[in-house]
Amino acid sequence: MAKLPIVAIVGRPNTGKSTFVNRLTGARQSIVDDLPGVTRDRIYFDVEWQNKNFTVIDTGGIIPDSDDEIMLNIFSQAQIACDEADVIIFMVDGKEGINPVDYDIANILRRSKKSVYLAVNKIDSPERFSMTADFYELALGEPFPISALHGSGGVGDLLDEITKDFEQNQDKYTDDNIKIAIVGKPNAGKSSITNALLGEDRVIVSDVSGTTRDSIDSKVKYEGEEFTLVDTAGIRKKSKVDWGVEKFAVDRAIRAIRDCDIALLIVDATEGITDQDKKISQIIIEAGKGIIIAVNKWDLIEDKQANSTVKYEEKLRHEAPFLSFAPVIFISAKTKQRLVSIYKKSKEVFEQCRKRVSTSLLNKIIIEALAMNPPTSKKGKKLRVLYATQIKTAPPSFVLFVNNEDLIQDSYKRYLENKMREAFGFSGTPVRLLFRERKEKQQ
Repeated sequence: MAKLPIVAIVGRPNTGKSTFVNRLTGARQSIVDDLPGVTRDRIYFDVEWQNKNFTVIDTGGIIPDSDDEIMLNIFSQAQIACDEADVIIFMVDGKEGINPVDYDIANILRRSKKSVYLAVNKIDSPERFSMTADFYELALGEPFPISALHGSGGVGDLLDEITKDFEQNQDKYTDDNIKIAIVGKPNAGKSSITNALLGEDRVIVSDVSGTTRDSIDSKVKYEGEEFTLVDTAGIRKKSKVDWGVEKFAVDRAIRAIRDCDIALLIVDATEGITDQDKKISQIIIEAGKGIIIAVNKWDLIEDKQANSTVKYEEKLRHEAPFLSFAPVIFISAKTKQRLVSIYKKSKEVFEQCRKRVSTSLLNKIIIEALAMNPPTSKKGKKLRVLYATQIKTAPPSFVLFVNNEDLIQDSYKRYLENKMREAFGFSGTPVRLLFRERKEKQQ
């Protein structure tokens, strides 16, 4: 799996970084507020410009010499973003002019040895263009005057420049190497599973939760096929995560989910599926990744009988019905029981994530579903699905053109998704159903 180029947006607080990200993504995805420092974490979004895809990182505002603990952590987050990035956009405030902090940040960025582009934001009137020249003093090359709020100025010129060396139509999934992120709450046995699969003590294993602080990639071959295993830090409840090293470790675990093909959610057999497990699974689903539930420590379940796995799975499905599409495997890192099923099941789910459905067959299933269970009328109006087509894979995503978007109810969306799963499988992968309004042709 080839990673997209990464563009980090950095600068001091309140220069308009999140507004610029929202401009790129076409949606209000980053929190925007006049209060400096609203964005504390690194936030990742995939965007496209002129058929070139890349990942943009929105970071918290930098104040290099601040003694405030939160500001120090924001600075560290921005530093990590710069380390990850291929290209850096340094955002400054053209309305306010050069700030002493801008000089400090510019010095740091020059030492990074990365390609840095200077974006002078809030240039939203002709009178302010002359102020752009002042920023040559930062010695970072030619400033790009932009207005992130209005999308005017040199936004297009800036994007053309930063993406000039990016490949067109780059696909994130350019090889068959399946990347498996091993995720879960602390002490569920993630590192033990990784070591058992690798046959070596590559990852530190301890009874103390939180031993793994970083995401660790390891390549392994099984039956002639190569897999990448990513051991991650345990993801605790947000209220219990401390700022600092653990916060960054959790961020990297979530980033590993975004970068993987399959997320292996490790559930402790002795505890069952917990609320935190459910929250982690929601992160996986929202990221559109394949998911497998691996019930670890199965060797510790004393009352195992012939149908104990069946009963356990039934209980799990009852407690987390939204994971009904996710396959469940029962393993033990200690005894290595059924560990090879991880590879086999990952390959199956990988194929399901990339499954394509013919348009004619898709529409046949939709028509049958509508006939079997017609949607209820709303204010005398009836929902009609005019046409359906698949628009992408990983996860399988479909657009259904309807006569009126307001008539679609969540329960009916779930019904249509279930009918599609019955027809096409999609085991282990989320399915996206998008609805677009289109007027019916007049007879």
